[in-house]
Amino acid sequence: MIQLKSYARGQWHEGTGEGRVLHHAVTGEPIASVDSTGLDLAAMLDHARAVGGPALRAMHMRERAALLRKIAQVLNEHLPELYEIAATYGATKRDAWVDIEGGIAAIAVFASLGRRHLPESNFLVDGGVERLSKEGTFVGCHIRVPLEGVAVQINAFNFPSWGMLEKLGPSLLAGMPTIVKPATPTAWLTVRMVELIIESGVLPEGSLQLISGSVGDLLDHLTCQDVLAFTGSAKTGCTIRSHPNLVKNAVRVNVEADSLNAAVLGPDVEPDSPLFALFIKEVVSEMTGKAGQKCTAIRRILVPAARESAVIDALKARLTGTTVGDPSNPEVKVRMGPLVDRGAVETARRGIAQLAQEAQIVSGDPQRGEFAAEGGGTAGAFLEPILLRATDPANATVVHEVEVFGPVATVLAYDDNASAAALVRKGGGSLVASAFSEDADFIRDLTFAIAPFHGRLLLMNEKAAGESTSHGIVMPQLVHGGPGRAGGGEELGGLRAVHHYMQRLALQGDPERLEALCASPSSTPSNNTAATG
Repeated sequence: MIQLKSYARGQWHEGTGEGRVLHHAVTGEPIASVDSTGLDLAAMLDHARAVGGPALRAMHMRERAALLRKIAQVLNEHLPELYEIAATYGATKRDAWVDIEGGIAAIAVFASLGRRHLPESNFLVDGGVERLSKEGTFVGCHIRVPLEGVAVQINAFNFPSWGMLEKLGPSLLAGMPTIVKPATPTAWLTVRMVELIIESGVLPEGSLQLISGSVGDLLDHLTCQDVLAFTGSAKTGCTIRSHPNLVKNAVRVNVEADSLNAAVLGPDVEPDSPLFALFIKEVVSEMTGKAGQKCTAIRRILVPAARESAVIDALKARLTGTTVGDPSNPEVKVRMGPLVDRGAVETARRGIAQLAQEAQIVSGDPQRGEFAAEGGGTAGAFLEPILLRATDPANATVVHEVEVFGPVATVLAYDDNASAAALVRKGGGSLVASAFSEDADFIRDLTFAIAPFHGRLLLMNEKAAGESTSHGIVMPQLVHGGPGRAGGGEELGGLRAVHHYMQRLALQGDPERLEALCASPSSTPSNNTAATG
């Protein structure tokens, strides 16, 4: 069993406490321990501000984009090792590919965007010049400059690679040093990736640090120049957002939380049509991919009442044919691995019991624990796909409030277009919803009825199907986040993500002075901490 270390102030640190033991998701064997006891977290922040920040801001944006490209190259050279680590928490090859190579691709996208679209300066001009006086001798404009604090990222267990890299790319482009805090159950992968980046010497000292274990009193030391990006449960997001020090100092907090995402089948889609088959395939893929442990996974399946039986029959046929077990078993083609640990299984079972208050289980047995025939024993964290059917969709409430973070979804039948939109909106804010229909009027009405409650909508028809990246895949070029339950935050969106780590500033003065200021490098103060053009 290895101890996962933290990286702070240029050194690797082993925790001085007992720590938490991580277990193999398939075998149940202890594989690593995680502990951050003894870390001086305030000193880590000071090191990032005093050493990492100035070093990054001494480069212009295109130079920082080149750093991202090198990070992607370094990580791509170690893919076999990273895939082996991912297998310890039950990831299938495809699950790991989405996370590992998807994360590397995301940071490579930001490298490309920075190289092609960002200036050889340390600030951005935002918009045009605004005339503020009659004669035009007094004007205004906006610029964005790097914040001089630390980008702190607290990530979820389900994407230990992608979750780190999709935040690291924009923050480094903006010139902010980063402290990464991975979720403990899958921290091994993040720790190893940070080790590879540090060992490569790509980044300036102080620009990347790592906490393996608890964040302790870290949030007590954040200031108005820092940014906190959190991915995880809605409950934890609320706790973080209400932290007294974050409130007092108006620290920027971006929350991306789990949500009750929906897939809607249009009333025009016939059971024997290609679009119906695509709908079934997409729902099954989202239920079983990463064993349903995705913030974007489909939790609510909305279908016309006339299609309910056909949808349930089709889903049952696919789900019962899904082989659950050890993804590394060479003798069986396993489609879905275990959940991250036994605790996750027990939490999922409690959630299923809550859903069953208003729904009936139509496929799967939440109590089944023996998967030896598929290469997984009783010690593993296995849960087969569970499909439920809401018995009274119009009056159901639990399905819109309780999320089971696993391979679980509920079918809700709707009567008309208005009721479909109303059911989707009851989720209280989601990261993504998808609609499957060839009916332009249905898509238009549904889109604008549910748009205020979502961060992204996938509008699927046969024309888009061939090249679609699917409901659950988040693309770095598009925004990721959502209102309400989804956290109220926003990530990615191409270069929009860089703006989250910069301060927008209004400048006023005579037009010649502002033109010169925005076009030429600004003087650098003696402390070398301010933005330079």
